[in-house]
Amino acid sequence: MPERDYEQDTTIGAGTLRIRARGRAVLSNPMTNRGTAFTAEQRKALDIDGLVPTGFTTLENQTRRVYEQFRNTGTMLGKFLTLNALRDRNEVLFYYLLTGHLEEMLPVIYTPTIGEAIERFSHTYNRPRGVFLSIDQPELVERSLLNYGLGPDDVDLVCVTDSEGILGIGDQGIGGIQIAIGKLSVYTAAAGIHPRRVIPVVLDVGTDNLGLLSNEMYLGERHSRVRGERYDEFVELFVRTVEQQFPNAMIHWEDVGTGNAHRILNRYRDEVCTFNDDIQGTAAVVLAALLAAVDVTGHDLDEHRIVVFGAGSAGIGIANLVRDTMLRTGAAETEREAYERFWAIGLQGLYVDDDATLLDFQKPYARAREDVAGWELERRGHIGLMDVVRHVKPTILIGTSTKGGAFSREVVEEMHRHSPRPIIFPLSNPTSRAEATPADLLEWTDGQALIATGSPFAPVDHGGVRHTIAQSNNALIFPGLGLGVAACRARVVTEGMIAAASQALAGLVNAWRPGAPLLPGIGDLRLVSATVAIAVAQEAAAEGVADAPLSDPIQQVYERMWQPRYPDIEAI
Repeated sequence: MPERDYEQDTTIGAGTLRIRARGRAVLSNPMTNRGTAFTAEQRKALDIDGLVPTGFTTLENQTRRVYEQFRNTGTMLGKFLTLNALRDRNEVLFYYLLTGHLEEMLPVIYTPTIGEAIERFSHTYNRPRGVFLSIDQPELVERSLLNYGLGPDDVDLVCVTDSEGILGIGDQGIGGIQIAIGKLSVYTAAAGIHPRRVIPVVLDVGTDNLGLLSNEMYLGERHSRVRGERYDEFVELFVRTVEQQFPNAMIHWEDVGTGNAHRILNRYRDEVCTFNDDIQGTAAVVLAALLAAVDVTGHDLDEHRIVVFGAGSAGIGIANLVRDTMLRTGAAETEREAYERFWAIGLQGLYVDDDATLLDFQKPYARAREDVAGWELERRGHIGLMDVVRHVKPTILIGTSTKGGAFSREVVEEMHRHSPRPIIFPLSNPTSRAEATPADLLEWTDGQALIATGSPFAPVDHGGVRHTIAQSNNALIFPGLGLGVAACRARVVTEGMIAAASQALAGLVNAWRPGAPLLPGIGDLRLVSATVAIAVAQEAAAEGVADAPLSDPIQQVYERMWQPRYPDIEAI
């Protein structure tokens, strides 16, 4: 059933659904279908008498039924496919189920299960969802986006990936569309962005994954990944087409490769409403946890010495936002003074200014060679993590390296010798790649470590205190950011707006209580998203980048959040 066969105001939480279609066409569209929940009057008006069982079922009872089906599915991939099939059948029911069990189902519709779904995309492909843009057919970009059926004022978010840096599994070609779909599902469940105001997109520029290229089932372009000028021209065509067709949409970049992510963000951030979750979203949620932890230590942010271990896109993104926060608050008077608080470590060890392998976005964090000339090193010619910890005496240690166990007992105990309340964030996913476990960190610091992790960990009992471990999950930031941008019609996403999101998130916790987490839990995502959205919209207005500043932020944000409930129906 085409989109024109129904009408609904998707900018409000509970708009009337006006249906022009009749008969089986009503049941074939996931936004108009409600199955056995159609009343007798609605069945008659829409010509679906006899097309569904005669019994009437409430949304709540439907949810009980599909939740039982979900629980009875044996594998995580099976659960993912079960939820996918439900969304293709009845979108309201899907989101009502998801919002009611968000903490349980987030790992299914997003990380870690979505990684397997992406790898299996060409084998499990069923109903198309999203827009597939090929670098070999640039002339179809405009037409393809228009074919999605949404008008200039109907789109809040376009989530796009080129699939080169998918989670921890790398280049996944056309299967990356699933990461965009999953991300937008979280926007809807957590922040109430209407599911018909978003577009998932994959830029199919080829793949360097030989397993995909040699698989006869693979559905993407069968050539190596295109790079350089032709890639940049394709990205430019995509951005300008979105800007023209959907002038109010924020472009959300997801899992773009390290070599392109910072470059694309820097290219467009000042002229297009754009956001990179791997860089800015990760940084924002980590900054929130840092602000909460720093408050506990009693020392201002600029007094801390920060080591970033695994300083790629995510690690440098975190450092950049913390640096900008220091400058914005006046904690650091100059940019150079702010940079001096950081020590960045990569595969070749500590970043130093004579390292020719550093990328442009990493170079500002390189230390002068003379600064480390007198250091005694564990291994000649290599300045490793232990060397940095021993000489720098950091108070904050951030891990984005994917090197499981890198924060060893020796490293942590050395850090704790000079830092009574060490702030240690092993952020790498999945759990097997975490730089340390919370249980070990608490044991090695006698319960004093302030911890946030990338993967979920169970509470840890130590010294008679139960420590609830904060998960630095981007879902605590990006849904609310997108909602705030949409609500106030922000023209760009500024660093001030991202910092405001972090501060709002940090304000929702009381980290002073023994064992308290540094961040809210996933179960509070609707509250978190609304709070973040208000802060983002207010900051956008203060910076003069909001085309529709909010006069009553709480009410307007609340009214903007779509509720997964069956709306009133009008047959037209």
